[in-house]
Amino acid sequence: MQVAAVARRSGRGPRPDGCGRLGTMTGMSAPPADRSSSARPSDRAEALPGVSVILPVRDEEKHLAAAVGQVLAQDYAGPYEVVVAVGPSADRTREIADALAASDPRVTVVDNPTGRTPAALNAAIAVARHDVLVRVDGHSEIDDDYVTRAVDVLRTTGAANVGGRMLPVGVTPFEQAVARAMSSRLGIGSERFHTGGRAGPAATVYLGVFRRDALEGVGGFDESYLRAQDWELNHRLRASGETVWFDPTLGVTYRPRGSWRALARQFHRTGQWRRHVVRTYPETASPRYLAPPLAVVGVVAGAVIALVGAATGARVALVAGTLPLGYAAAVGIGSVPVGRGASWRTRGWLPLVIGTMHMAWGTGFLRGVSGEDARVASAGHYPGSARAPGERTPTRPATED
Repeated sequence: MQVAAVARRSGRGPRPDGCGRLGTMTGMSAPPADRSSSARPSDRAEALPGVSVILPVRDEEKHLAAAVGQVLAQDYAGPYEVVVAVGPSADRTREIADALAASDPRVTVVDNPTGRTPAALNAAIAVARHDVLVRVDGHSEIDDDYVTRAVDVLRTTGAANVGGRMLPVGVTPFEQAVARAMSSRLGIGSERFHTGGRAGPAATVYLGVFRRDALEGVGGFDESYLRAQDWELNHRLRASGETVWFDPTLGVTYRPRGSWRALARQFHRTGQWRRHVVRTYPETASPRYLAPPLAVVGVVAGAVIALVGAATGARVALVAGTLPLGYAAAVGIGSVPVGRGASWRTRGWLPLVIGTMHMAWGTGFLRGVSGEDARVASAGHYPGSARAPGERTPTRPATED
């Protein structure tokens, strides 16, 4: 995509980086001056692409100042800014964001009237000045050299998006159990950004560091996805011929849900939106996505048949009862290696946590998005751009039961 075309679409002129579309990232190799011991610090900074870190926030009064401060403390030597997209908040989030912008010219604040994450990301991208876009959430924790290392991988690989692992860190025994479950194949599946693995092309990564031209080329984040918007965007990037690159040395800390109710709600909604992804892109269906709903059907059907059989004296009750009992036994036994080295209280929570993740996700998948979520999902909004060349327009139902 040409600079002029992007400028016409976005209403912005050429980037302040002085290097046009991704400048020195063309060819994805670092320029010699960037590695020269004789280069002046200012020369090395000018050789690096500009970076815009985007933060979608809402009701973040307690954490916003620390989150922005952490991002501003990155050791990146090139042009750098932070764009905070603030949704409707019941606390002082907007006031704090405005104060941060007033105290540091690198900080820009933009409104997100809907309060939805993909809309916040698109709003931040629209005002961002630079050609590398780094997504960070309000509760994320990143190493001081995260941006530097991510940009280096982006330039080296030529990928459209680079990211690493989600690193769940819990404080209470329950949170620690969730953290372990979310980093295990038994709890969450085999996606590398959860469980780790070798560097290389991947279906998706956690959060992400994007080439702006690639992201804008597929239309940005789809605002109809209240969940799974990262996965859906990465799918469109790969469908357009771009690469999504996983690097296990990049990690972002994540705070797990702190209660059973919150965990169940999170995974139920995730399952609902995964069904929406599969209905929109049927080719993405896989045994990993179908296993939880099948487990729900097996456990519920087995329990009902067993109860009816026990009441009527039918022998089928003995066979049907093996389904829920077998699932419970499998989760209990499988939790043992997941909890190795943890406190006994954390290990005690693990079977319940893993079972909740499976059952909540599976019931959400079977139910699909509904109510207000279904209305939003039917919109299919890609602001400011056509789809990737050759990509079909998804047909979305008005509701999903």
